[in-house]
Amino acid sequence: MKQDFFELLKRLHQTDVSFVLIGGFAATTYGCTLFTQDIDLCCDFSPENLMRLQKALNGLHPVHRMTPNRKPLELTLENAAGLKNLYLDTDLGTLDCLSFVEGIGDFGQALKASRKIETDGLTLNILTIDALIRTKEVMRRPRDQQAVIQLKAIREQMDQNNK
Repeated sequence: MKQDFFELLKRLHQTDVSFVLIGGFAATTYGCTLFTQDIDLCCDFSPENLMRLQKALNGLHPVHRMTPNRKPLELTLENAAGLKNLYLDTDLGTLDCLSFVEGIGDFGQALKASRKIETDGLTLNILTIDALIRTKEVMRRPRDQQAVIQLKAIREQMDQNNK
């Protein structure tokens, strides 16, 4: 599978999917050097937004990676209404869509704890560095703890530069 996270984000942006960038890819955006193999998003899980997500992934052969037989993504307004998370593999990479972020809350709270960034013509919502640190601290996995160390050092440098 070829990974092209920027192209994946571009598709989501072009179809007006409402999301906040969280997780390892967000950490690398701030300068973390840890490797990530997926994009983690906190999404609006309204059926309408999930239908836009499905449209964005059209032609990328999205499959549910946490289900037996890796079933294709086939959303309808009816079956989308009960979803809380989507863990997908696509032709451009792995995409984890969450309705709730530990340490932050639901999509509305994640949106409030985010800021906008501009990159290559895209405007994306990304968790603030403080919110990202909070989520990583709650996770308690070794890789998240390494990210916390780096993110705190980056935040300290950012604070020094803003003085």
